[in-house]
Amino acid sequence: MTNLDRSSKNRLTEKLLPQFSGKTLFDAVARAVCKAGCLPRKELYESWEVARRVRRRFRGGRIVDLACGHGLLAMILLLLDDSSPKALAVDRRIPPSANALLETLAEAWPRLRGRVKLVESELEAVQLQEGDIIVSAHACGGLTDLVIERAIDAGARVAVLPCCHDLAGADLGGLQGWMDGPLAMDAARVARLRAHGFNVFTQLIPGDITPKNRLLLAEPPQ
Repeated sequence: MTNLDRSSKNRLTEKLLPQFSGKTLFDAVARAVCKAGCLPRKELYESWEVARRVRRRFRGGRIVDLACGHGLLAMILLLLDDSSPKALAVDRRIPPSANALLETLAEAWPRLRGRVKLVESELEAVQLQEGDIIVSAHACGGLTDLVIERAIDAGARVAVLPCCHDLAGADLGGLQGWMDGPLAMDAARVARLRAHGFNVFTQLIPGDITPKNRLLLAEPPQ
């Protein structure tokens, strides 16, 4: 496989199938995404890197992917751990091509059929449960804080990859004198979760995929 720009927003298409000829699960997922022909390359790599880190820490549970876009993150999380019964992928607007992507992956992995539900809804309206794993990759601006607050209220595990930090009126935890605004905001998010008793784990996904690569994972107190 030749080196690809993993941050590219160009769509993956069948022309790129030879780039993913390996026998790994990632290659198989990438081939399905290429066949669907609707997803930016960056979104594939981003979803994969977030999903594999989430599954190293959190197993089982219903997957709830908020601000899901095409819902690929939810689908990969089911593939990585089949003990999750189902996944709910929610966004205020689901791209029409999301169903085509799901169908293409379900052709390769029939066990996905009937277990991934794509839902157009306000994120505040989604019913969450204590056993859920709530995820969101690049929920823009205040959506990340909404996802965190919903996880705190539900007492559920959560993983977010923040982006598009809106610093106007944001809680920076008084840290802006020591660090740049976006980092201060993410540090304040960690402090908020810890104040509610959550155990927090911070990681990075590769920076060549996105410079907004801070992954925040947290689980409620046992």
